[in-house]
Amino acid sequence: MSQCRAHLTVFGRRLLVSRVVEQGWPVAHAAKAQGVSRQCAHRWIARWRAEGEAGLVDRSSRPHTSPGRTSAEVEARIVAARVEHRRGQDWLGAELGVPARTVSRVLRRHELPYLCSLDPISGAVIRSSKATAVRYERDRPGELVHVDVKKLGKIPDGGGWRLHGRAADKGRRKGTKIGYDYVHSMVDDHSRLAYSEIHDDETAPTCAAFLARAGAYFAAHGITHIERVMTDNAFAYRYGTAFLAVIADLGARQKFIRAHCPWQNGKVERFNRTLQTEWAYRQPFTSNQERRDALAPWLEQYNTQRRHTALEGKPPTSRVSPT
Repeated sequence: MSQCRAHLTVFGRRLLVSRVVEQGWPVAHAAKAQGVSRQCAHRWIARWRAEGEAGLVDRSSRPHTSPGRTSAEVEARIVAARVEHRRGQDWLGAELGVPARTVSRVLRRHELPYLCSLDPISGAVIRSSKATAVRYERDRPGELVHVDVKKLGKIPDGGGWRLHGRAADKGRRKGTKIGYDYVHSMVDDHSRLAYSEIHDDETAPTCAAFLARAGAYFAAHGITHIERVMTDNAFAYRYGTAFLAVIADLGARQKFIRAHCPWQNGKVERFNRTLQTEWAYRQPFTSNQERRDALAPWLEQYNTQRRHTALEGKPPTSRVSPT
């Protein structure tokens, strides 16, 4: 296949050679007829005389040597770290002392799948990747916070199918219901500081009490005033008297996303996915309480240590000033 910017295809080169060699056209006339320079025409004719038909085929633009290419040893370390930790280029680059862009190129060169395509526990490829092109960020902490609830199935005593496999889980009585955990979360748009709690429901009183405690948590981390609270159109958020009263106590204004457009609440939606992959399903738990107990330590690590791509590899607390 010809290069996208080439003036001559392989057929055009053959025609050029035919006109000059067989029909006796002057090189300048043949070049003008095909819209190329005389130097270009002379080059293709010289290649044909030296190599025959093979000389008219595109040559690879790949350099003969690449002295600046990452060594095989470093590439092996990058691949091994990706398989072991299942982290992105920014985290791997900082850990290995390699530029994030280099890590990205190595991962693509070795055709490793994107993280969003992998199962968080086994690392097996389970889905195709998706991307969002529109991104925004508020100018200061507290200008806008995102609130949402993530519903997770509870883990039965002894562990569920993620621990024992689906085959073993089939023996469980179909009528047995263990219920759900409702993970309430609030994320600051500017700093990505996050706060989460696990409850047994998502009623208005529960949402209101969570919002009050989340506001106190944010205040303790330097976000003393919340200006706007963005939620979806759930009944508890739109009509819950207790929830609306807490928003008034915070001195904030409520903002709803458009119906059926969850991406407008994207900061907390993305946090929910991180919550799933790095806490809820990162390892197999033997009980639901064990998973609940693991939330607070993970949240502390998320806010104070975990590198965030949107924050140039820094944790959320780097953008707030604790009081």
